[in-house]
Amino acid sequence: MKGFCPLASGSKGNALYVGTKHTKVLIDAGLSARMIKKKLEEINVDLADIDAIVITHEHSDHIRGLAILGCKMGIPVFANSDTARAIYESIGDAPKFKIFSTGETFEFGDIAFDPFSIQHDAMDPVGFILRLNSIKLGICADLGFATSLVVSKLQECDYLYLEANHQVEMVHSCPRPAIYKQRVLGRLGHLSNAQAAELLEQILHPKLKAVYLAHLSSECNVPELAKKLIQEMLQKQNAKVEVSIAHQDQISRQIII
Repeated sequence: MKGFCPLASGSKGNALYVGTKHTKVLIDAGLSARMIKKKLEEINVDLADIDAIVITHEHSDHIRGLAILGCKMGIPVFANSDTARAIYESIGDAPKFKIFSTGETFEFGDIAFDPFSIQHDAMDPVGFILRLNSIKLGICADLGFATSLVVSKLQECDYLYLEANHQVEMVHSCPRPAIYKQRVLGRLGHLSNAQAAELLEQILHPKLKAVYLAHLSSECNVPELAKKLIQEMLQKQNAKVEVSIAHQDQISRQIII
């Protein structure tokens, strides 16, 4: 498959497939190897054809499959040095790491990756700008606050994978402990629906074709609500952008390029 497709998005595991004519990669591998293989088969991609796994940060819902995929199967794993160190400490083994520097663009196959810093409670978390020929794909989830750097990097994207984790009042009313609520709502936590809408409004431009709303909380958000809030903002701006949910338990809409 030439294009991209979220295989899973949320606190139970995250993985995004990106493929071109010559290169096939996963962004994060937060599911079991067996489940990733199954989901890839649903989009007619063989796990054996995955050339690399690119990691945003070391939380378990982003690296769960690395013990098998990276260590036993030997798929190269791209990560910055702090994240690689944290992965080793977490899984007790070292995949075939390829270390990148946050803030410095690197190429793998025919895809250019631009990793940029985001605000999250991990060692050195990043978002990515991917350039696939003439297409610019922005991947930005697991962040509590959109810095000016984030706004700058996400300019002029053709497609976006953007966090819309929670509805603030649902976090306040949920039965979770106060420390959980403080984390989610803090600057190192996750973007709310309103924050996602505000960020998207800042980076709207005529070339933006579609946005995935990612990492939705299963207990503090409702997909229809998140989508409705974003679509209302887009309508006010007279912007024609397709809005899709990046699902947790099923593959999401495939975008063919």
